[in-house]
Amino acid sequence: QVQLVESGGGLVQAGGSLRLSCSASGIIFRFNAMAWYRQSPGEKRELVASISRGGSTNYADSVKDRFTISRDNAKNTVYLQMSSLKPEDTAVYYCNARPRLGPNDGMDYWGKGTLVTVSS
Repeated sequence: QVQLVESGGGLVQAGGSLRLSCSASGIIFRFNAMAWYRQSPGEKRELVASISRGGSTNYADSVKDRFTISRDNAKNTVYLQMSSLKPEDTAVYYCNARPRLGPNDGMDYWGKGTLVTVSS
């Protein structure tokens, strides 16, 4: 079965850094576009960053120049390096996988999330 497991969340002060990891299993990792989403209380889940099978990246305007998404296909892992964190970055961060090849093309898989709290 497909499983995405996030890790690396925690409590940091504004201006600090965190590195989130998402370990994937049950998928052919290199066939999947990967992304990080986040959701704050009372807010809709929003796309933070995405990375294609070929390594092309996109970022929400709110995190550009502060966050970096990357992937290691050999480790079936996607990362989100977060720097210069702001209190408004506080949210549960979710890993997302979307197969782009094979019979599951078009499916959408989610991790359970990891909490990032940024204090002022």
